[in-house]
Amino acid sequence: RSVWNTTNLINHNININESLVAELLDNGNFVLRYSNSKSFFLWESFDYPTDTLLPGMKLGWDCNKKLNKNLTSWKSLKDPSSGSYVFAIETWKVSHGLVLNEGQLQYRTDSTYSSFMNITETEEEVSHSLKNNTTNVSSISLLQMSYTGLLRLMELVGEEMNVLLHFPNDLCDFYNVCGDNSYCNFNNKDSNCACLEGFQLGHDQYVSSLTKTKKRCVKKSYSSCHKKEFKKMKNMKLPDTQYTTVETKVGFEECENKCVMSCNCTAFANVDMGTSGSGCLIWT
Repeated sequence: RSVWNTTNLINHNININESLVAELLDNGNFVLRYSNSKSFFLWESFDYPTDTLLPGMKLGWDCNKKLNKNLTSWKSLKDPSSGSYVFAIETWKVSHGLVLNEGQLQYRTDSTYSSFMNITETEEEVSHSLKNNTTNVSSISLLQMSYTGLLRLMELVGEEMNVLLHFPNDLCDFYNVCGDNSYCNFNNKDSNCACLEGFQLGHDQYVSSLTKTKKRCVKKSYSSCHKKEFKKMKNMKLPDTQYTTVETKVGFEECENKCVMSCNCTAFANVDMGTSGSGCLIWT
């Protein structure tokens, strides 16, 4: 029984006098194309990733093709059917990579992610692809969503596979592990979670109907809107950007002034956290 064929492509997309060619390209992309065209593909496997991202592939949203490309883990080490872990690119104001388990958000990528991924954000696409960081011409970089829930950056040299990075690295990589108005510090021996300065443990926060509640961090006092004081937090993964205001051409000082002038502003940061420190993110 046929489970996949080119009949629909032949009926709807090409002249009956033109022939179709199926070709496996050198980069691993399996394509269907016209016999007289080398660059236009009727279909390509790179548009439908499985658990591994190869150089030249893109993850994320392709508006022209109306595709959302994710990585989906295997079910187990020996079962390549779809597992429960998915690595997806979200389209918040500043895009991140998200790992979900059975649809529930597990963790977001951090600042090290951008060191090996190209991030493109335009009206046509929001895509992430592997950078060409390797100097060894015989090596290939791969990004894999493993069946155990690890997102792994690997390097294939000959027949040897090396893991360069993996997420999560520690407890603090998990999403919202400490709750509102708090931060996670994996170097703290007593407790990984601590309230931000100006906050303290307050009333219990409802967690589930059958198990337990947990303390949440609440403001120590409510000061005047125009007497704001900001605490600089270093080496932090920024809060998610789903409900932020973003201005890419605004510098740090102007960003701070915008936050000071708004009573609803609770925090601000640069979009680019590298050496340039450009762009403005504002949380309200």
